[in-house]
Amino acid sequence: MTDAARIAWVDQQCRLMAGIREEIAQTRPFDGLTVGSAIHLEPKTAALVATLRAGGAEVVATGNLGSTQPGTVEHLRASGVRVVGEPTRDRAVRARHIDEVLDAEPQLLLDNGGDLFLRYLERPYAGLLGGTEETTSGRQVLEPHRAALAMPVLVINDSPIKAFAENQHGVGQSVLESYLRFTNRITHGERVVVVGYGWCGRGVADTFRNARSQVTVVDADPVMCLRALMDGFRTTSLEAALVDADVVITVTGGGRVLGPEHTHLLRDGAVLANAGHEPDEIDLDAIEALPGVTAGETLPDVRSVTFTDGRTVHVLGSGHMVNLAGPGARGNSIQSMDIGFSLQTLCLAQVATGQVGPQDCVVPVPRAVDVAVATGYLALKGMV
Repeated sequence: MTDAARIAWVDQQCRLMAGIREEIAQTRPFDGLTVGSAIHLEPKTAALVATLRAGGAEVVATGNLGSTQPGTVEHLRASGVRVVGEPTRDRAVRARHIDEVLDAEPQLLLDNGGDLFLRYLERPYAGLLGGTEETTSGRQVLEPHRAALAMPVLVINDSPIKAFAENQHGVGQSVLESYLRFTNRITHGERVVVVGYGWCGRGVADTFRNARSQVTVVDADPVMCLRALMDGFRTTSLEAALVDADVVITVTGGGRVLGPEHTHLLRDGAVLANAGHEPDEIDLDAIEALPGVTAGETLPDVRSVTFTDGRTVHVLGSGHMVNLAGPGARGNSIQSMDIGFSLQTLCLAQVATGQVGPQDCVVPVPRAVDVAVATGYLALKGMV
């Protein structure tokens, strides 16, 4: 399937956004406004951008580390969207891309990880109305800055719909699909360790269990460990879990999880993958810098690291988000992203039209938006 055909297929399947697009093409909530975005640039994002533009928005967009798909960039540019930069895994390069987005002084920000809003605080400009933050990781970094921001910032990940529809079901499914795409390995009977039991981790653990894997959950929070235990998973310490793991999937969204200090615990042939927001949950650079270690690409975008005792472990996507890394990456399912991006569109419209104010700074999606999205999706299924 060509990039153009895939983008067209995705757009046709985003039925919820299609209805919203038709509505906001009449109401035009974004007339005269520019949306600056820093989210994964892949075909579902193209459908979101088309929806925002139907509502009157100009869009200036850049991607995230390791997830920008060239076909989507080409499509967006051909349709008149200003896309900043090319695919990159270099943090310094992406920081320059963030600055270039903010050079356009957009009135609305669609952030993913807090990068745009944090940089705005360092170099403010007049006219920013507020915007949205996609992730829990971004909410965590923005919460201490509420007083400085003093504008509406709606956290999409704090919507219950986003939590179960996209994070639990969408991420769970796409991580399993990506594991199979990268490795062509069996899941049945494999010992899989999932590190992090938030909504995404829950979905990953459930999906691999349903694929007949033996799943162990590790979480730093005893409450989450108790939940995992009562959900039927084995729980233990990270060190104990790593000893017999065939597959280790990090999905904390909270920073470094695996480093050189853990490598002596890993089995020969173990597969490591990261599904968290940042590519530092697996500290691959530090692992490869260990004395006597050799490393190289044995499959496309798979780093195989061999230690001095002959053991080899394989890191999918070089530690970048596994469901958006590597050849043929598809990301989350179309329907889950249709729901999530519908939340984005309606939340940005609330900011643009003044339905939320400074008191709504780094807060969950308004209940009215959740209800509208849920009702719309159920209607598509003929259930309301």
